[in-house]
Amino acid sequence: MKSLFGTLADGTEIHSWALANGGTRMKVLSYGGIVQSLEIPDREGRLANVCLGFDDIEDYVAKSPYFGALIGRYGNRIGKGRFTLDGESYQVDVDDGANSLHGGADGFDRRVWDIEPFTKGSDVGLYLYYTSADGEMGYPGTLEVKVTYTLTPLGDWHIDYEATTDKATVVNLTSHVYWNLAGEGSGTIENHELKIAASRYTPVDSGLIPAGEPAPVAGTPFDFRRTKAIGEDLREADQQLLYAKGFDHNWVLDKGISPRPEWIAALKDPSSGRTLRLATTEPGLQFYSGNFLDGTLVGPSGRTYRQGDALCLETQHFPDSPNRPSFPSTVLRPGQTYRSTTVHSFSR
Repeated sequence: MKSLFGTLADGTEIHSWALANGGTRMKVLSYGGIVQSLEIPDREGRLANVCLGFDDIEDYVAKSPYFGALIGRYGNRIGKGRFTLDGESYQVDVDDGANSLHGGADGFDRRVWDIEPFTKGSDVGLYLYYTSADGEMGYPGTLEVKVTYTLTPLGDWHIDYEATTDKATVVNLTSHVYWNLAGEGSGTIENHELKIAASRYTPVDSGLIPAGEPAPVAGTPFDFRRTKAIGEDLREADQQLLYAKGFDHNWVLDKGISPRPEWIAALKDPSSGRTLRLATTEPGLQFYSGNFLDGTLVGPSGRTYRQGDALCLETQHFPDSPNRPSFPSTVLRPGQTYRSTTVHSFSR
């Protein structure tokens, strides 16, 4: 179901699309491809919205820290916003200190997407389309992007990303939902339990750019190979946690790049019983523990969002890959098709 959500300052209408299947309910905006709400049941069958967001378009435009948005052309950070491709140097938009974050100040999260609903058998979903012009935010090549959101009869949410280009470029697409499985506005996620199938992570410098090669998680707060509460090691006096004010790092998934989605993480809220399992084709996962939420944003619940009131699990290639030949490549060339899939499976 389509409805008017709001209007941008230039008069562009922003619409909301409602989907429901298998006990999961979702609302998606044409602005940024944003998942404005996602409702799933708890162990008693009670529905709650488990992602952070806003009630009006004005707040998304003026205040949003990527709540629920599609991220591109390059998710995560590129050091100093610079890279060289085929001997040519590029300077992309710098919007995070000295670095480029999530495609620049006007990335895909701030663009208006064309949306087309579909039904395929028992699946329901949306096709989202956006054309990123050559030179947009400094990136080379005209990029044709198609993202598919699908809700299955099991209530799972699939994201399928596709992109083609007419000139060599770099691409790293992801989704930036802020999760709180106890419900939006319910408080801290430090009691949520997390498991990540990764034996290594990428340490960062003070600007959160990878510093050196991936390092073992063993013996560090970054070891989530066994399920543990997010708050268990969150306040350890570890320099990496100090740099990020918590967790905001890329985990190097043990499976690497895979042709089909493989299970790589599980998140559970013990209080409600809600569980999110994550599968992906991607080689990396950015786990961000909501460190920069500061109590100035208010959600649909009427409650403020404070530090640690939500977390993000962003499937991805690694940050700063265009400058790291040893990392999996993010280069896309004419004639190639970028493809990536992430599956969110909910249970209680």
